Amino acid sequence: MTSMKRLVVLILLVGLLIAPGRLTAQENNRSTQEDTYAKIKVLSLVLHEIQKKYVEDTKPEELIYGAIRGMLRTLDPHSAFMTPEEMKDFQVETRGSFSGVGIEITIKDGLPVVVSPIEGSPAHKAGLQVGDQILKIDGASTKDMTLLDVVRRIRGPQGSTVVLTVVHEGEQKPLDVPIVRAVIPLRSVRYEVLEKGYGYIRVTNFQGDTADAVEKALTALQSETPPLKGLILDLRSNPGGLLDQSVRTASHFLKSGGLVVYTKGKIEEQNMELKASGGTRARDFPMVVLVNEGSASASEIVAGALQDHKRALVVGAKTFGKGSVQTIIPLPDGSGLRLTTARYYTPLGRSIQATGINPDVLVPSRLSRRGKVLREKDLDQHLTGENETSDKTGPIPEETPEGAKEESKEDKGPGKLPSQMTLQERLEADPQLKRALEMLKKNEVQSLLKAAKAAK
Repeated sequence: MTSMKRLVVLILLVGLLIAPGRLTAQENNRSTQEDTYAKIKVLSLVLHEIQKKYVEDTKPEELIYGAIRGMLRTLDPHSAFMTPEEMKDFQVETRGSFSGVGIEITIKDGLPVVVSPIEGSPAHKAGLQVGDQILKIDGASTKDMTLLDVVRRIRGPQGSTVVLTVVHEGEQKPLDVPIVRAVIPLRSVRYEVLEKGYGYIRVTNFQGDTADAVEKALTALQSETPPLKGLILDLRSNPGGLLDQSVRTASHFLKSGGLVVYTKGKIEEQNMELKASGGTRARDFPMVVLVNEGSASASEIVAGALQDHKRALVVGAKTFGKGSVQTIIPLPDGSGLRLTTARYYTPLGRSIQATGINPDVLVPSRLSRRGKVLREKDLDQHLTGENETSDKTGPIPEETPEGAKEESKEDKGPGKLPSQMTLQERLEADPQLKRALEMLKKNEVQSLLKAAKAAK
Protein backbone atom coordinates (compact mmCIF):
# COMPACT_ATOMS: atom_id res chain seq x y z
CA MET A 1 0.00 0.00 0.00
CA THR A 2 1.39 3.43 -0.92
CA SER A 3 2.01 6.14 1.66
CA MET A 4 -0.93 8.15 0.30
CA LYS A 5 -3.34 5.23 0.47
CA ARG A 6 -2.25 4.53 4.02
CA LEU A 7 -2.89 8.21 4.82
CA VAL A 8 -6.45 8.06 3.49
CA VAL A 9 -7.15 4.83 5.38
CA LEU A 10 -5.74 6.37 8.55
CA ILE A 11 -7.85 9.49 8.35
CA LEU A 12 -10.98 7.45 7.71
CA LEU A 13 -10.16 5.40 10.80
CA VAL A 14 -9.66 8.61 12.75
CA GLY A 15 -13.04 9.81 11.50
CA LEU A 16 -14.67 6.62 12.70
CA LEU A 17 -12.97 6.97 16.08
CA ILE A 18 -14.16 10.51 16.69
CA ALA A 19 -17.57 10.32 15.03
CA PRO A 20 -19.46 7.33 16.48
CA GLY A 21 -20.75 9.04 19.62
CA ARG A 22 -22.19 11.85 17.58
CA LEU A 23 -23.63 9.53 14.93
CA THR A 24 -25.15 7.18 17.51
CA ALA A 25 -26.86 10.10 19.19
CA GLN A 26 -28.32 11.14 15.83
CA GLU A 27 -28.63 7.75 14.15
CA ASN A 28 -32.17 8.50 12.97
CA ASN A 29 -31.04 11.62 11.17
CA ARG A 30 -29.64 10.28 7.91
CA SER A 31 -28.88 13.66 6.41
CA THR A 32 -26.71 14.55 9.38
CA GLN A 33 -24.76 11.32 8.98
CA GLU A 34 -24.22 11.96 5.31
CA ASP A 35 -23.03 15.50 6.04
CA THR A 36 -20.55 14.20 8.62
CA TYR A 37 -19.07 11.67 6.21
CA ALA A 38 -18.91 14.32 3.51
CA LYS A 39 -16.82 16.53 5.80
CA ILE A 40 -14.52 13.61 6.62
CA LYS A 41 -14.03 13.15 2.89
CA VAL A 42 -13.09 16.83 2.56
CA LEU A 43 -10.55 16.40 5.34
CA SER A 44 -8.96 13.38 3.64
CA LEU A 45 -8.82 15.26 0.33
CA VAL A 46 -7.09 18.23 1.97
CA LEU A 47 -4.51 15.91 3.49
CA HIS A 48 -4.06 14.27 0.08
CA GLU A 49 -3.44 17.65 -1.58
CA ILE A 50 -0.92 18.66 1.10
CA GLN A 51 0.93 15.37 0.78
CA LYS A 52 1.00 15.58 -3.00
CA LYS A 53 1.62 19.28 -3.68
CA TYR A 54 3.12 20.98 -0.60
CA VAL A 55 6.54 22.39 -1.41
CA GLU A 56 8.31 20.24 1.21
CA ASP A 57 7.89 16.64 2.29
CA THR A 58 5.39 16.12 5.09
CA LYS A 59 4.83 13.31 7.54
CA PRO A 60 1.34 11.76 7.50
CA GLU A 61 1.42 11.31 11.28
CA GLU A 62 2.12 15.01 11.89
CA LEU A 63 -0.66 16.05 9.51
CA ILE A 64 -3.19 13.75 11.13
CA TYR A 65 -2.22 14.75 14.66
CA GLY A 66 -2.42 18.39 13.61
CA ALA A 67 -5.92 17.86 12.23
CA ILE A 68 -7.04 16.17 15.44
CA ARG A 69 -5.57 18.98 17.56
CA GLY A 70 -7.49 21.45 15.42
CA MET A 71 -10.74 19.61 16.11
CA LEU A 72 -10.10 19.59 19.84
CA ARG A 73 -9.38 23.33 19.84
CA THR A 74 -13.00 23.97 18.86
CA LEU A 75 -14.13 22.36 22.15
CA ASP A 76 -13.65 23.46 25.76
CA PRO A 77 -10.16 24.25 27.16
CA HIS A 78 -9.91 20.93 29.04
CA SER A 79 -10.31 18.66 26.02
CA ALA A 80 -7.05 17.80 24.28
CA PHE A 81 -5.24 15.28 22.09
CA MET A 82 -2.15 13.54 23.48
CA THR A 83 0.56 11.99 21.33
CA PRO A 84 1.91 8.60 22.46
CA GLU A 85 4.75 10.40 24.27
CA GLU A 86 2.36 12.82 25.97
CA MET A 87 0.07 9.94 26.92
CA LYS A 88 2.98 8.21 28.68
CA ASP A 89 3.88 11.44 30.48
CA PHE A 90 0.29 11.78 31.67
CA GLN A 91 0.24 8.23 33.00
CA VAL A 92 3.55 8.77 34.81
CA GLU A 93 2.31 12.01 36.37
CA THR A 94 -0.84 10.44 37.82
CA ARG A 95 1.39 7.77 39.40
CA GLY A 96 3.32 10.37 41.34
CA SER A 97 6.25 12.22 39.73
CA PHE A 98 7.63 14.01 36.67
CA SER A 99 10.59 16.19 35.73
CA GLY A 100 9.74 19.85 35.32
CA VAL A 101 9.26 23.09 37.25
CA GLY A 102 6.07 22.31 39.18
CA ILE A 103 3.20 24.46 37.95
CA GLU A 104 -0.41 23.82 36.95
CA ILE A 105 -1.30 25.91 33.89
CA THR A 106 -4.22 26.67 31.62
CA ILE A 107 -4.79 28.76 28.48
CA LYS A 108 -6.47 32.17 28.59
CA ASP A 109 -6.65 34.68 25.73
CA GLY A 110 -4.28 32.49 23.73
CA LEU A 111 -1.56 32.49 26.40
CA PRO A 112 -0.62 30.01 29.13
CA VAL A 113 -1.46 31.24 32.62
CA VAL A 114 -0.35 29.81 35.96
CA VAL A 115 -3.27 28.30 37.89
CA SER A 116 -1.16 27.07 40.77
CA PRO A 117 2.53 26.55 41.56
CA ILE A 118 3.15 23.30 43.45
CA GLU A 119 4.27 24.09 46.97
CA GLY A 120 8.04 23.71 47.38
CA SER A 121 8.64 23.21 43.64
CA PRO A 122 11.33 25.08 41.62
CA ALA A 123 8.59 27.34 40.20
CA HIS A 124 7.29 28.18 43.67
CA LYS A 125 10.79 28.97 44.93
CA ALA A 126 11.47 31.12 41.83
CA GLY A 127 8.47 33.31 42.68
CA LEU A 128 5.91 32.24 40.06
CA GLN A 129 2.42 33.20 41.19
CA VAL A 130 -1.17 32.35 40.39
CA GLY A 131 -2.33 34.43 37.41
CA ASP A 132 1.14 34.89 35.87
CA GLN A 133 1.06 34.94 32.07
CA ILE A 134 3.85 32.95 30.41
CA LEU A 135 4.83 34.94 27.31
CA LYS A 136 7.86 32.91 26.23
CA ILE A 137 9.57 29.61 26.95
CA ASP A 138 13.32 29.75 26.26
CA GLY A 139 12.67 32.75 24.01
CA ALA A 140 9.92 31.10 21.96
CA SER A 141 6.58 32.89 21.98
CA THR A 142 3.76 30.92 23.58
CA LYS A 143 1.04 32.77 21.71
CA ASP A 144 -1.50 30.23 20.42
CA MET A 145 0.53 27.23 21.63
CA THR A 146 -1.64 24.33 22.77
CA LEU A 147 -1.63 23.49 26.45
CA LEU A 148 0.20 20.24 25.81
CA ASP A 149 2.82 22.02 23.68
CA VAL A 150 3.48 24.40 26.57
CA VAL A 151 3.76 21.53 29.05
CA ARG A 152 6.14 19.61 26.79
CA ARG A 153 8.43 22.64 26.37
CA ILE A 154 8.50 23.43 30.09
CA ARG A 155 9.27 19.88 31.12
CA GLY A 156 12.73 18.45 30.54
CA PRO A 157 15.63 16.56 32.07
CA GLN A 158 16.36 17.00 35.75
CA GLY A 159 19.05 19.65 36.31
CA SER A 160 18.47 21.47 33.02
CA THR A 161 17.31 25.10 32.98
CA VAL A 162 14.26 26.61 31.32
CA VAL A 163 13.74 30.37 31.09
CA LEU A 164 10.13 31.51 31.39
CA THR A 165 9.24 35.07 30.42
CA VAL A 166 6.31 35.98 32.64
CA VAL A 167 4.13 38.94 33.52
CA HIS A 168 2.72 39.02 37.03
CA GLU A 169 -1.00 39.74 37.16
CA GLY A 170 -1.66 43.47 37.38
CA GLU A 171 1.81 44.41 36.15
CA GLN A 172 3.14 45.39 32.71
CA LYS A 173 6.84 44.58 32.69
CA PRO A 174 7.85 41.05 31.61
CA LEU A 175 10.41 39.19 33.70
CA ASP A 176 12.79 36.45 32.58
CA VAL A 177 12.72 33.76 35.25
CA PRO A 178 15.33 30.99 34.90
CA ILE A 179 14.22 27.80 36.65
CA VAL A 180 16.24 24.63 37.12
CA ARG A 181 14.08 21.61 36.40
CA ALA A 182 13.79 18.93 39.05
CA VAL A 183 11.92 15.71 39.62
CA ILE A 184 8.62 16.88 41.08
CA PRO A 185 7.61 14.25 43.60
CA LEU A 186 3.89 14.66 43.77
CA ARG A 187 3.57 13.83 47.43
CA SER A 188 -0.03 14.83 47.58
CA VAL A 189 -0.62 14.70 51.34
CA ARG A 190 1.19 16.06 54.37
CA TYR A 191 -0.08 16.49 57.90
CA GLU A 192 0.85 17.89 61.29
CA VAL A 193 -0.47 18.88 64.69
CA LEU A 194 -0.86 22.66 64.78
CA GLU A 195 -1.68 22.80 68.45
CA LYS A 196 -2.57 20.06 70.90
CA GLY A 197 -5.83 18.53 69.74
CA TYR A 198 -5.94 20.40 66.42
CA GLY A 199 -4.76 18.63 63.28
CA TYR A 200 -3.96 19.85 59.79
CA ILE A 201 -4.00 17.85 56.55
CA ARG A 202 -2.83 19.44 53.30
CA VAL A 203 -3.86 17.79 50.02
CA THR A 204 -2.06 19.33 47.02
CA ASN A 205 -3.64 17.16 44.31
CA PHE A 206 -5.53 13.90 43.88
CA GLN A 207 -3.28 11.18 42.50
CA GLY A 208 -3.31 7.39 42.75
CA ASP A 209 -2.40 7.13 46.44
CA THR A 210 -4.05 10.25 47.86
CA ALA A 211 -7.00 8.65 49.65
CA ASP A 212 -4.74 6.06 51.31
CA ALA A 213 -2.35 8.83 52.38
CA VAL A 214 -5.22 10.80 53.93
CA GLU A 215 -6.29 7.66 55.80
CA LYS A 216 -2.76 7.26 57.21
CA ALA A 217 -2.67 10.93 58.19
CA LEU A 218 -5.99 10.64 60.03
CA THR A 219 -4.88 7.51 61.85
CA ALA A 220 -1.70 9.26 62.97
CA LEU A 221 -3.50 12.42 64.10
CA GLN A 222 -6.16 10.48 66.00
CA SER A 223 -3.49 8.55 67.88
CA GLU A 224 -2.10 11.78 69.36
CA THR A 225 -2.69 12.87 72.94
CA PRO A 226 -5.03 14.60 73.54
CA PRO A 227 -7.48 13.12 70.99
CA LEU A 228 -8.30 15.14 67.90
CA LYS A 229 -10.65 18.01 68.81
CA GLY A 230 -10.72 19.62 65.36
CA LEU A 231 -9.30 19.18 61.87
CA ILE A 232 -8.36 21.58 59.06
CA LEU A 233 -8.41 20.01 55.59
CA ASP A 234 -6.46 22.36 53.31
CA LEU A 235 -7.45 22.12 49.62
CA ARG A 236 -6.16 25.54 48.59
CA SER A 237 -4.49 25.72 45.17
CA ASN A 238 -5.34 22.05 44.65
CA PRO A 239 -6.00 21.76 40.88
CA GLY A 240 -7.78 18.40 41.17
CA GLY A 241 -6.84 15.04 39.72
CA LEU A 242 -8.42 11.60 39.85
CA LEU A 243 -12.17 11.49 40.49
CA ASP A 244 -12.12 8.20 42.40
CA GLN A 245 -9.51 9.56 44.80
CA SER A 246 -11.62 12.62 45.60
CA VAL A 247 -14.63 10.39 46.32
CA ARG A 248 -12.56 8.06 48.53
CA THR A 249 -11.08 11.06 50.35
CA ALA A 250 -14.53 12.51 51.07
CA SER A 251 -15.60 9.05 52.26
CA HIS A 252 -13.20 9.30 55.20
CA PHE A 253 -15.46 11.98 56.69
CA LEU A 254 -18.97 10.97 55.57
CA LYS A 255 -21.34 8.20 56.54
CA SER A 256 -21.26 5.20 54.26
CA GLY A 257 -23.78 5.57 51.43
CA GLY A 258 -23.83 9.36 51.51
CA LEU A 259 -23.78 10.94 48.06
CA VAL A 260 -20.45 12.62 47.28
CA VAL A 261 -21.01 13.78 43.71
CA TYR A 262 -23.06 12.92 40.65
CA THR A 263 -22.34 13.50 36.98
CA LYS A 264 -24.46 14.13 33.90
CA GLY A 265 -23.26 13.56 30.35
CA LYS A 266 -24.61 12.95 26.85
CA ILE A 267 -24.59 9.16 27.09
CA GLU A 268 -26.03 6.95 29.82
CA GLU A 269 -22.71 5.60 31.09
CA GLN A 270 -21.57 9.15 31.92
CA ASN A 271 -24.47 9.59 34.34
CA MET A 272 -23.15 8.39 37.68
CA GLU A 273 -23.88 8.73 41.39
CA LEU A 274 -20.73 8.29 43.47
CA LYS A 275 -21.29 7.57 47.14
CA ALA A 276 -19.16 7.38 50.28
CA SER A 277 -18.05 3.99 51.48
CA GLY A 278 -16.34 2.69 54.60
CA GLY A 279 -17.99 4.79 57.30
CA THR A 280 -16.43 7.45 59.51
CA ARG A 281 -15.13 5.23 62.34
CA ALA A 282 -16.13 7.77 65.04
CA ARG A 283 -14.65 10.67 63.09
CA ASP A 284 -17.14 13.18 64.36
CA PHE A 285 -14.64 15.92 65.19
CA PRO A 286 -15.45 19.40 63.84
CA MET A 287 -13.83 20.26 60.51
CA VAL A 288 -12.86 23.26 58.43
CA VAL A 289 -12.10 22.92 54.72
CA LEU A 290 -9.84 25.67 53.37
CA VAL A 291 -10.31 26.67 49.71
CA ASN A 292 -9.20 29.48 47.42
CA GLU A 293 -9.34 30.53 43.78
CA GLY A 294 -6.92 27.75 42.82
CA SER A 295 -9.06 24.96 44.29
CA ALA A 296 -10.48 23.19 41.27
CA SER A 297 -12.26 20.08 40.03
CA ALA A 298 -11.69 17.15 42.43
CA SER A 299 -10.96 19.51 45.33
CA GLU A 300 -14.25 21.30 44.64
CA ILE A 301 -16.01 17.92 44.75
CA VAL A 302 -14.67 17.21 48.24
CA ALA A 303 -15.41 20.72 49.52
CA GLY A 304 -18.91 20.69 48.01
CA ALA A 305 -19.77 17.27 49.44
CA LEU A 306 -18.62 18.11 52.97
CA GLN A 307 -20.43 21.45 52.75
CA ASP A 308 -23.72 19.96 51.50
CA HIS A 309 -23.72 17.24 54.18
CA LYS A 310 -23.01 19.90 56.84
CA ARG A 311 -19.96 17.86 57.83
CA ALA A 312 -17.50 20.74 57.57
CA LEU A 313 -17.43 24.50 57.30
CA VAL A 314 -15.82 25.79 54.11
CA VAL A 315 -13.56 28.78 54.75
CA GLY A 316 -11.56 30.95 52.36
CA ALA A 317 -12.27 32.33 48.89
CA LYS A 318 -14.60 31.21 46.12
CA THR A 319 -13.15 28.27 44.18
CA PHE A 320 -12.05 28.00 40.53
CA GLY A 321 -15.25 26.51 39.12
CA LYS A 322 -14.05 23.56 37.03
CA GLY A 323 -17.10 21.34 37.16
CA SER A 324 -16.47 19.09 34.17
CA VAL A 325 -15.38 15.46 33.83
CA GLN A 326 -12.57 14.50 31.45
CA THR A 327 -12.42 10.92 30.20
CA ILE A 328 -9.09 9.58 28.94
CA ILE A 329 -9.67 7.55 25.77
CA PRO A 330 -6.66 5.48 24.60
CA LEU A 331 -6.26 5.29 20.82
CA PRO A 332 -4.77 2.38 18.83
CA ASP A 333 -1.35 3.96 18.18
CA GLY A 334 -0.69 4.75 21.86
CA SER A 335 -2.00 8.31 21.64
CA GLY A 336 -4.97 9.44 23.68
CA LEU A 337 -7.94 11.72 23.80
CA ARG A 338 -8.76 13.74 26.90
CA LEU A 339 -12.40 14.55 26.30
CA THR A 340 -14.89 16.45 28.42
CA THR A 341 -17.79 14.04 28.80
CA ALA A 342 -19.91 15.19 31.76
CA ARG A 343 -20.54 17.84 34.40
CA TYR A 344 -20.16 17.55 38.18
CA TYR A 345 -22.96 18.27 40.66
CA THR A 346 -22.75 18.44 44.45
CA PRO A 347 -25.07 16.23 46.55
CA LEU A 348 -27.66 19.02 46.72
CA GLY A 349 -27.62 19.45 42.95
CA ARG A 350 -25.39 22.49 42.64
CA SER A 351 -23.47 22.70 39.39
CA ILE A 352 -19.80 23.49 40.02
CA GLN A 353 -19.09 24.50 36.41
CA ALA A 354 -18.07 28.17 36.05
CA THR A 355 -19.71 28.87 39.42
CA GLY A 356 -17.45 27.15 41.90
CA ILE A 357 -18.00 26.61 45.61
CA ASN A 358 -18.85 29.64 47.72
CA PRO A 359 -17.23 29.45 51.16
CA ASP A 360 -19.45 29.50 54.25
CA VAL A 361 -17.04 32.04 55.74
CA LEU A 362 -15.26 34.41 53.40
CA VAL A 363 -11.65 35.19 54.26
CA PRO A 364 -9.99 36.98 51.32
CA SER A 365 -6.70 35.58 50.10
CA ARG A 366 -3.66 37.41 48.79
CA LEU A 367 -5.02 36.81 45.29
CA SER A 368 -8.36 38.42 46.16
CA ARG A 369 -6.67 41.53 47.47
CA ARG A 370 -4.59 41.85 44.30
CA GLY A 371 -7.78 42.27 42.27
CA LYS A 372 -9.29 40.11 39.55
CA VAL A 373 -8.29 36.45 39.70
CA LEU A 374 -8.38 33.73 37.08
CA ARG A 375 -11.29 31.29 37.25
CA GLU A 376 -12.93 28.80 34.91
CA LYS A 377 -15.45 31.36 33.68
CA ASP A 378 -12.56 33.50 32.39
CA LEU A 379 -11.16 30.76 30.13
CA ASP A 380 -11.72 30.85 26.37
CA GLN A 381 -14.52 28.53 25.19
CA HIS A 382 -15.30 27.25 28.68
CA LEU A 383 -18.51 25.28 29.15
CA THR A 384 -21.26 27.64 30.21
CA GLY A 385 -22.29 26.98 33.79
CA GLU A 386 -25.96 26.35 34.51
CA ASN A 387 -25.95 29.22 37.01
CA GLU A 388 -23.19 31.26 35.44
CA THR A 389 -25.28 34.32 34.59
CA SER A 390 -27.96 33.97 37.24
CA ASP A 391 -26.07 32.72 40.29
CA LYS A 392 -26.92 35.17 43.06
CA THR A 393 -25.85 33.02 45.96
CA GLY A 394 -22.86 34.20 47.92
CA PRO A 395 -20.72 33.38 50.89
CA ILE A 396 -21.86 34.00 54.42
CA PRO A 397 -20.13 37.34 55.05
CA GLU A 398 -18.21 38.18 58.17
CA GLU A 399 -18.39 41.65 59.64
CA THR A 400 -14.72 42.29 58.93
CA PRO A 401 -13.10 39.65 56.73
CA GLU A 402 -9.55 39.02 57.89
CA GLY A 403 -6.92 40.75 55.79
CA ALA A 404 -9.43 42.60 53.65
CA LYS A 405 -7.92 46.02 54.28
CA GLU A 406 -4.41 45.37 55.44
CA GLU A 407 -1.37 43.82 53.89
CA SER A 408 0.07 40.69 55.45
CA LYS A 409 3.32 38.81 54.94
CA GLU A 410 1.43 36.63 52.48
CA ASP A 411 1.31 39.59 50.09
CA LYS A 412 5.07 39.66 49.70
CA GLY A 413 5.42 36.44 47.71
CA PRO A 414 6.30 32.89 48.69
CA GLY A 415 9.13 33.84 51.13
CA LYS A 416 9.75 31.01 53.57
CA LEU A 417 8.09 27.67 53.09
CA PRO A 418 5.52 26.81 55.79
CA SER A 419 7.86 24.11 57.07
CA GLN A 420 10.46 26.83 57.77
CA MET A 421 8.09 29.03 59.79
CA THR A 422 6.99 28.94 63.39
CA LEU A 423 3.27 28.44 63.87
CA GLN A 424 2.85 32.09 64.81
CA GLU A 425 4.65 33.20 61.63
CA ARG A 426 2.42 30.93 59.56
CA LEU A 427 -0.75 32.28 61.12
CA GLU A 428 0.34 35.89 60.60
CA ALA A 429 1.26 35.17 56.98
CA ASP A 430 -1.89 33.11 56.34
CA PRO A 431 -5.13 34.80 57.50
CA GLN A 432 -7.25 31.92 56.18
CA LEU A 433 -5.43 29.32 58.27
CA LYS A 434 -5.50 31.65 61.26
CA ARG A 435 -9.26 32.13 61.01
CA ALA A 436 -9.87 28.39 60.58
CA LEU A 437 -7.92 27.54 63.73
CA GLU A 438 -9.64 30.29 65.71
CA MET A 439 -13.08 29.02 64.67
CA LEU A 440 -12.26 25.50 65.78
CA LYS A 441 -10.86 26.60 69.14
CA LYS A 442 -13.80 28.92 69.86
CA ASN A 443 -16.40 26.27 68.91
CA GLU A 444 -17.71 28.53 66.12
CA VAL A 445 -17.59 25.64 63.63
CA GLN A 446 -19.83 23.47 65.77
CA SER A 447 -22.28 26.33 66.34
CA LEU A 448 -22.57 27.29 62.68
CA LEU A 449 -22.94 23.67 61.49
CA LYS A 450 -25.54 22.96 64.17
CA ALA A 451 -27.53 26.01 63.08
CA ALA A 452 -27.25 24.99 59.42
CA LYS A 453 -28.51 21.47 60.18
CA ALA A 454 -31.43 22.86 62.17
CA ALA A 455 -32.39 25.09 59.24
CA LYS A 456 -32.58 22.18 56.76
